[in-house]
Amino acid sequence: MLIYSNMSQVLTPGDFLVYQLEAGFGLLRLLAADGEGDETVWHVCAYEDFYPDVDIVVAAITVKEPRKSIEHIALTNRAFESTQVAKLLNLPISVQEKDLVEVWRSSNPGKVSDRSIRLLLGFR
Repeated sequence: MLIYSNMSQVLTPGDFLVYQLEAGFGLLRLLAADGEGDETVWHVCAYEDFYPDVDIVVAAITVKEPRKSIEHIALTNRAFESTQVAKLLNLPISVQEKDLVEVWRSSNPGKVSDRSIRLLLGFR
């Protein structure tokens, strides 16, 4: 099992991560991470729905996977850490999710975004 340290949290592939906006809570999923420290590239999936509280997020995840807004994006460490997240739960990564990361890794060089996930989703 791969483990990555992000600020004060230990994150592993398969983690569902929640972040807060004024309108509610958004959801990300950690698919993988490459590198170390400031050079870490974070592979995440972003979901399109927002939730009024964290309990509803957990309930939504356990019933079925929410709709994806961004299936896979590779973020610089700076971009990933610019959005404060809290780990909710961990579920196994699917073969399709692993394949998305592998396709990125096999494209030399894979594109890495330095924009925060909030900006990529159209929020400030």
